[in-house]
Amino acid sequence: MKDHHPILNQEQIRHKIRRIAYQIYESNVEEKEIIIAGIAKNGYLLAEKLQKELADISPLNIRLCRVEINKKKPLDPIKTSLAPQEYQDKSIILVDDVLNSGTTLIYGVRHFLEVPLKQFKTAVLVDRNHKKYPVKADFKGISLSTSLSETVKVIFEKNKERVELS
Repeated sequence: MKDHHPILNQEQIRHKIRRIAYQIYESNVEEKEIIIAGIAKNGYLLAEKLQKELADISPLNIRLCRVEINKKKPLDPIKTSLAPQEYQDKSIILVDDVLNSGTTLIYGVRHFLEVPLKQFKTAVLVDRNHKKYPVKADFKGISLSTSLSETVKVIFEKNKERVELS
């Protein structure tokens, strides 16, 4: 059994999310509406938390978009809860919980670039610095230098949210 080392606790996660929300607002202060596209499961949960924070701190109309990517077969068609015409010419923030190799994020980026956009940014809670693709997080909660054998887990359990390294 692997040891679990705490990286962020619930309060630290909340602070990171709030800071990312402020950064998103600052880069979209001229916009009326933005799209926050969360990569399914934890990326979407993070997107929901960002939407709530943005609603508290800004007048922006924030639309959520769920992005379904087959992480084992990223070339499979990507499904989104919004039709392309709903995000065309809009500012989009693609959100995932952890940026590992960049595979999931780069395929998500590719999907959204098939439609003309006003602005495109990425946000992650944890950036691991092990990229094999030229993708970066525009907004990140924390950067970690870890070994490739280590695993970073973001756990969004009610009243027990945490980030662990194992």
